[in-house]
Amino acid sequence: MHLSIASNQWTLDLKGLRTNWEKEYLTEAPWLILVFRQAYFPLEDGKRRNHYYNEISTAIATGLLLAAVQNAGLVALTSTPMNCGPALRNLLGRGQHEKLMTLLPVGYPRKDATVPDFGRKPLEEIMVVV
Repeated sequence: MHLSIASNQWTLDLKGLRTNWEKEYLTEAPWLILVFRQAYFPLEDGKRRNHYYNEISTAIATGLLLAAVQNAGLVALTSTPMNCGPALRNLLGRGQHEKLMTLLPVGYPRKDATVPDFGRKPLEEIMVVV
């Protein structure tokens, strides 16, 4: 049985980024920030206190963190955990109520670093004026 990590469509969509299984930026960056979200808070009686909107709140906080990183003169890139979330959660002693959302390698860009220019949608395509 062959297990595929990525769908064929995903692989085709990312081809222009020249991405593959090698992620040297994870080991070369001087800092690696792991962003976890808490779906709930475990209570002493075994019950849970739910954290509503935890995913969107964590995503917004990550966006603000990325802006602060850039403002400090550094660069970062968002990287998905690719099935290593539970292993990293255990390695770092985080609880079962936490889920790794994003890996953020942070540092200074290499001199040969490039950023693909995919363009942006025109404002008229994404904004509705009422």
